Amino acid sequence: MKTPADSATAGSNTAPVLSIAVAINPRAAFGGKGAASPGHTGELVVARLRAAGHTVTVLRRRDYHSLSEAVDTEISAGADALVVVGGDGMVHLGVNAVAHTKVPLGIIPAGTGNDAARGLGLELLNPGAAVEHFLTCAQGKPRAVDLGRIERAGEPPRWFMGALSAGFDALVNERANMWRWPTGPMRYNLAILRELAVLRPLSYALVVDGRARHQRGVLISISNGTSIGGGMKITPDAKYDDGLLDLFVVSPVSRSTFLRIYPQVFSGRHTNRPEVSIEQVTEVVIDAPGLVAYADGERIGPLPATVRVDPGAALLWA
Repeated sequence: MKTPADSATAGSNTAPVLSIAVAINPRAAFGGKGAASPGHTGELVVARLRAAGHTVTVLRRRDYHSLSEAVDTEISAGADALVVVGGDGMVHLGVNAVAHTKVPLGIIPAGTGNDAARGLGLELLNPGAAVEHFLTCAQGKPRAVDLGRIERAGEPPRWFMGALSAGFDALVNERANMWRWPTGPMRYNLAILRELAVLRPLSYALVVDGRARHQRGVLISISNGTSIGGGMKITPDAKYDDGLLDLFVVSPVSRSTFLRIYPQVFSGRHTNRPEVSIEQVTEVVIDAPGLVAYADGERIGPLPATVRVDPGAALLWA
C-alpha cells in the first residue's frame, strides 16, 4: 500500500488517485433515504469522490459490528483512506479502525450530534462542502490528532474521539437504549426527563495521574474534544493535539441547580460555576459500582476502566 501522506506530496501537480473506503451509517439501510439521511448524503459523497477520479469502495451493512468488520477488511486490503458518513457513532467506528495506522480518516457529518465534526470546525449541514474539504485536505499531509484510549479487563483497547462519560448523560443513554419506543430524538428527551426525576449523586473511585481519590458527582466525563450531546460544550478549551485529556466533573447538586447549569453548557458559560471543575490529565482510572460508560455516544460497558490520552494516535484529512 502506498502511503497517502507521501503520495499526496510526491512532487506532482496532479492530485494522487486514492483507493477510498466510504463507510455509511448502517441506519441508512433501514429506509433512511431522505435528503438529510446518511444514505442520501453517502450517495452524494461517493459520486463526488468518483468524479474526482478516486477509486471508491462503498461499505453498507445492517449493523455497526458488521460494518466495523468490513472497514477493517478494506484497511487490511490496502485502502489509502477511510471516509465515514454519519454522526459521532461513525466517527467512533472510524477512529477505532485507523488508530495507529497510516490510513487517514475523513468525516462527512450526517448525524444528530456531530460533536467530533463540530470540534474540528467542519460544516455540519453542508455535505457538499464537507466532501470538498476532504478532497482539498487529501492533497496534503494528514493531521495527527490525539485519541482517548479505553482499557477494560479482558478486552482489547478502544479509542474515542470526543469523550467518555460516566454519569447523568451515560444513564440517559442507557435508559434510552432500553426503550424501543418512541424513536428518534423524542426517546432521548424522555430519557432525560426520567433520569432527572431520580437524579442523585454518584460515588466514584478515581486514580488521576497516579493519585487516588474519591469523588461524588452527578456527571463525570473524560474529554478529548470540546462537546458532547450535540453541542454541550463541557470542555470548551479542549484541543485534539495537546497530548492531554480534560476531566470534567459536576459536583452533587439539587435538581433545580442542575437544571440551571444544563442550558449554560451549550454556550460554555458553566465553566466558572463552583459546582463544575475541569482539569487537564493524562490518565484516569474510574470506577463506580453498577455504572456503565459511554464514549462518543457508544456503549462501552460497565466500569472500571482506565482512560489515557494516546497522542497522535490517528491521522485525519479533516
